[in-house]
Amino acid sequence: MTQYKHLLSPGKLGPIDLRNRIVLSPMGDNFSDPDGYCTEQMQAYYEARAAGGAGLIIMGSVSIAFPHGTAEPFQCAISDDKYIPGLAKLAENVHKHGAKVAMQIQHAGKVSARDLAEGRDLWVPSMPRAVKNDIMSSLTKEEMGKFISSQRRDNNPTIRVMDKADIAQMVEWFAAAAERAERAGFDGVEIHAAHNYIIAGFLSPYHNQRDDEYGGSFENRVRFFREVLQAVRARVKPDFGVWVRIDAYEMHTEGGINLEEAKKVAQIAEEEGMDAIAVSAYATLTTGSAFTDAPLVQKPAGYLDWAAQVKSVVNTSVIALGRIEPDVGNKAIADGKCDFIAMGRKLLADPELPNKLIAGTSELIRPCLYCYVCVSQIFINERIKCAANPFTGQEFQKVILPAAQNKHVVIIGGGPAGMEAARIATLRGHKVTLLERSNRLGGTLFFAALAYPENGVLLDNLTAQVKALNIDIRYNTEATPELLSSLNADQIFVATGAKRDAPNIAGAEMKHVWSGDELRRLMTGDRADEIAKNKLSLTQRTMMKAGSLSGATNSRDALQGLSKLWMPLGKKVVIIGGGLVGLELAEFLIERGRNVTVLEPGPSLGAELSIVRRWRVLDNLRDHHVPMLTHCVINSIDKDHVHYQDKDGVAHSIAANSVVLAVGASPDHSLADNLNALGFSTQTIGDCDNLGYIEGALSSGTKAALAL
Repeated sequence: MTQYKHLLSPGKLGPIDLRNRIVLSPMGDNFSDPDGYCTEQMQAYYEARAAGGAGLIIMGSVSIAFPHGTAEPFQCAISDDKYIPGLAKLAENVHKHGAKVAMQIQHAGKVSARDLAEGRDLWVPSMPRAVKNDIMSSLTKEEMGKFISSQRRDNNPTIRVMDKADIAQMVEWFAAAAERAERAGFDGVEIHAAHNYIIAGFLSPYHNQRDDEYGGSFENRVRFFREVLQAVRARVKPDFGVWVRIDAYEMHTEGGINLEEAKKVAQIAEEEGMDAIAVSAYATLTTGSAFTDAPLVQKPAGYLDWAAQVKSVVNTSVIALGRIEPDVGNKAIADGKCDFIAMGRKLLADPELPNKLIAGTSELIRPCLYCYVCVSQIFINERIKCAANPFTGQEFQKVILPAAQNKHVVIIGGGPAGMEAARIATLRGHKVTLLERSNRLGGTLFFAALAYPENGVLLDNLTAQVKALNIDIRYNTEATPELLSSLNADQIFVATGAKRDAPNIAGAEMKHVWSGDELRRLMTGDRADEIAKNKLSLTQRTMMKAGSLSGATNSRDALQGLSKLWMPLGKKVVIIGGGLVGLELAEFLIERGRNVTVLEPGPSLGAELSIVRRWRVLDNLRDHHVPMLTHCVINSIDKDHVHYQDKDGVAHSIAANSVVLAVGASPDHSLADNLNALGFSTQTIGDCDNLGYIEGALSSGTKAALAL
């Protein structure tokens, strides 16, 4: 605890005593039922984070006027007394683990996606301004059909510019919601005054174009904000916590909220008796990647300095948020930059993060991948999930329980599916032997970490977790029938990954044409000699050998550096395949000075990436002027060019010194089929069972181990 003594020390948020300063940041979860009721799924999800040791649990985006003003398809409601029993059960479940619980009360205003989809009026402070973007063009056909706003009844929603009676009604909705939260046994509420929702719409000098006493000057624009705060504070008891979330900036919004105004808004909140200020941000979606500037920041500790600026002008508590690592948060509290650290995605990936910090086992914390699977789910009307944690949202169904009968489980392959299956099977009491053909764990995840460093943090965590358990890990070991017979396993899991068949393209066998698997093996030293003797010159083999002897191929950091100095690829690279692998490889190569073109045979780019992550990758590649072409039929490859036809049948040629084939991956049941034929009891998991990449691998390994 010494390392994180400030983060783990007790804190007082207004009248609420907290056991530590870690807060579950309020996030939309889509776990309610269609009528806004709190479900068993929702209760279990929040209870897991309370049991994991967080000091304060904040429910995300609870609707004050359900179904009006809802931003999500399955948003929880607090607009009527009928919702209190389910919420009271949630509060009870959180409290029994020693945590406190609050809810974020909200009306989405002009971004009320459900109102738009279901034909209700959009309540707004003034007529919304049109924003041009091309974010829908990045969606697949299936996603387009499920996207939140795609179900609108017509293209002309009714815009209701709020009159004074509407403003009074909105104030009452907020106050009544807070009162109900108190009656449900909650310890406080966070008033959502950020993220383009109704209160932020009044606060914003860009969005608020009113000409009455609620618009124009700063004092007028904060009038509605004041009225909401006053009404809520007056409606609840003094020992009930009330605080606000505000934007430090409206990014990519000329004339929007800025830090100087945000500091004045924070001072007004303090004047009105608010117990804390949570400092966030929002960005107008001029591009898809703007969403990863705000409100879901990609940049580490992206809003921390803004929180410190707000802290400098108020005496009330400040909650900092936005991808803050525990050590950074601990130092920020010690330095007086903030009082509490809100973690959202981190506690999706590992609810036990606080407990692991307390226990001194931070290396066992499952990391967030910042892949945006969680929020992308909401865009397509689905419940949130976490690629790194298959239990997220399934806490009421998936539980690691002792096995009824202990077995000897042999797992072939030490990639993410194999490691996760090994971990969970061991925790359930099974004896586990893990066979890995190479000299390291991770499989293709090691190479994936070079292209996307967050994958490397997951690899470190998976490795640390299996090494912390009593698992017999055997490196450089081939899973021969003789070995398997000697092990006398009750169950064998085959987790050897996908097969990658070379596409039927004339010229694909040439030396300057690489499969993704060949490139991975060469760069990581996995049976690299087999590749090198066929693909590399003597000079190149010497350089590769030097890297191997120096240990570079065993270190991600060293390999990252080495790959910037030398790779067996020319200046002009054509990648055939615009899926997850092809696009992440394109990012990797442009950082290493290559001119890259991506040719995708299908209609969509990055279909395996979550929507928000895809936006970010595609925008980055466009910023680097990477041509990304779809509907490409590859005709042939010669020593200098790739020849293809576009969707209209027109022939084209692109100059290429090197070609990478990022297509052809498919499940591989061959080893399992051979072993089953010899009488072994085997089951495939991970990519060799069904192509699912990291998320699919972890989910598959989990499912198999829980079913033992």
